[in-house]
Amino acid sequence: MKRAVIAPSGSVTLSETLAPPWPGYRITIDGVATHLRETPPTADGTEPALFVHGLGGSSSNWTDLAGLLAHRLDGYAMDLPGFGRSDPARSYSIGALAERVARVIEHTGRGPVHLFGNSLGGSIVVRVAALRPDLVRTLTLISPAMPFLDARRSAHARMLPFLLIPRADRLAARRMATIPPDQLARDILQICFADPTRIAEQRMAEAIEEAQLRYDVPWYLDAYVRTLRSLIGSFLRAYLPGSGSLWRLAAQIAAPTLVIGGDSDRLVDIRVAAQAARTIPDSRLLMLRGVGHVAQMEVPELVARSVVGLLDEVHAARTADMAR
Repeated sequence: MKRAVIAPSGSVTLSETLAPPWPGYRITIDGVATHLRETPPTADGTEPALFVHGLGGSSSNWTDLAGLLAHRLDGYAMDLPGFGRSDPARSYSIGALAERVARVIEHTGRGPVHLFGNSLGGSIVVRVAALRPDLVRTLTLISPAMPFLDARRSAHARMLPFLLIPRADRLAARRMATIPPDQLARDILQICFADPTRIAEQRMAEAIEEAQLRYDVPWYLDAYVRTLRSLIGSFLRAYLPGSGSLWRLAAQIAAPTLVIGGDSDRLVDIRVAAQAARTIPDSRLLMLRGVGHVAQMEVPELVARSVVGLLDEVHAARTADMAR
């Protein structure tokens, strides 16, 4: 593990206005539709990237970061099964979700990609990078939901007893029906951001519009509850014998990796980012002060510059190897 390199401020181009969510479209793989948002590249010679969101999120969580990196990456962000505008799935296990990510890369024919994952998306792409190294150029993990056992270190802890109840999604639906979409969006962002004043009015309005989808799509809460159960199950299995442990898989990753954590994360134990960086062989760590669970949304410029630092390092190493 080494310290992440943050590229100079001029390495990313800032815009005076915020871009709206990037255009989206649906692709059908194995009879199931997956929604993608594509960020048009702004330069020649860009390389493909795929962004994977966290639990309850969507592809729009990557709008700002993908835009800031458009001069280096031809990026597309996916809605995981059951979330955003993607169809539901039969299985929401981490293995099944990782297989869906791999199938998206294969279907679009753009691999290997620079692969990004936030929270749940981080645990998913760890599995992809370990088991399908042919699909991954570099890996960037932002507050990855890697296993930890101290439930007190996550605001999700209060939901653990709820997950034991049969058809918990129905109870969740009744509860959600009492919360207006605008309040739901604000509650979610409040817990994901360390500093909610960083949320632009435009982004709040988009989050409220996105929250409305959760009321309109009948499978959302089933997908949420079953995915959270699978994630918790992967935490427990990580400390048992066997090859399926996410920590054992992380130790197999060969791709150059950037791990980013926020020291004010209230959903993932803040010690996890450093542990992930120590476990992954070719890794760099960036811990951000006063930043929460979604650094790519809260401080996108800083995250983009750290990604450019990784890309520059990988490019320099590749050039040196070719010169030998």
